[in-house]
Amino acid sequence: MKLRSTFLLLLLVSASVFAQDSSQNFYARYSARTSAIQSKQPSWPPPLVTTYTGLFQVARTDIVHQITPTRTDTWNIGNSKCVSFIPFNPVEIDVNLPPYIFHNVPTVKDGWGDMSFLGKVRLLSGNEQHGHYVISVFALATVPTGNYKNGSANASIAPNLAVGKGFGKFDIQTTAGTTLYTSKPATTTTGNPVAWNAATQYHLSKYLWPEVESNATWFKGGTNHGKMQEFITPGLIAGKFKLHPEDPKSRPGLTVGAGMQIATSQFHSYNHSLVMTARWIF
Repeated sequence: MKLRSTFLLLLLVSASVFAQDSSQNFYARYSARTSAIQSKQPSWPPPLVTTYTGLFQVARTDIVHQITPTRTDTWNIGNSKCVSFIPFNPVEIDVNLPPYIFHNVPTVKDGWGDMSFLGKVRLLSGNEQHGHYVISVFALATVPTGNYKNGSANASIAPNLAVGKGFGKFDIQTTAGTTLYTSKPATTTTGNPVAWNAATQYHLSKYLWPEVESNATWFKGGTNHGKMQEFITPGLIAGKFKLHPEDPKSRPGLTVGAGMQIATSQFHSYNHSLVMTARWIF
C-alpha cells in the first residue's frame, strides 16, 4: 500500500512538472511566433485614440472624463477596451468589454455600455529597415448590450482602412471609415457617421512618445446630418517598461499614457476630454 501511494505521488508530481513545462513551452512558442509576426511591421506604440494600424497583442483599459458644453461630467471606465491578441499571421482579434458610464446628472442613470469586437487584417507592411510602413483593414462590430441608454439601441459594424508611415523618429498613423447601423432607430437618429483619425508621434527617448492626434467625424443622416466635429488631442505615451528588461526576447511589459481631447469645431458633443490608458503587453 505504501509503495502504491509513493508511486502515485511520484506520478502526480511528474504530471504536474510536465504540464508546467508544456505550458511554458506553449507560451514560449506563442510568444516567439507573435514577435516574429510583429517584426515585419514598425514598432510604434498604439496612439491614445486612433486605432493602431499594425497588429498588436495587449490587455488594455482606458479611463475617459468628458466635459460637455452644459458643464456636465461623464466618466467612461474601460472605454470599450480589453484584450487584443494575434491568433495567426496576419490577423488581430479584439474582445472589448462594455464600459461603465458615470453621469453627474440625476436624471441620467449610470450603467454599462455596449460590448464590441474588432477584427483586423494586415495587408502590407515593412519594419524600420524595409520601408517603415503598414497598411491594414479592420472592422468594429458593436452589440447593443448597454442599459439605461448608455449604449446604442441597435447593433453596428464599422469598416475602416488604416495606413501608417514612418520618417525616422516620426510616424503618422491614420484610419478612415464609417459606422453602419443594422436597423432603426439608430439609422434615423445617428445615421452613418464617417470618422477620420490621424496621429503623429515622435520617438523622443527610449520610453517617451509624445503625440498629437486629430479626431474628426462627419455626420451623414440622423439628427446631426451635415455637421462636423473635430478634436485635437495632444498626449504622451510612456513605455514599454519590460517585466524582464535584462532579457531582449522578453515580451511582457507595461505602457501608460494620457492626453487631452480639445474641441476645435463649432459643433461638438463635449468641450474636452481627459484620456488615460494603461496597457499590459504580452
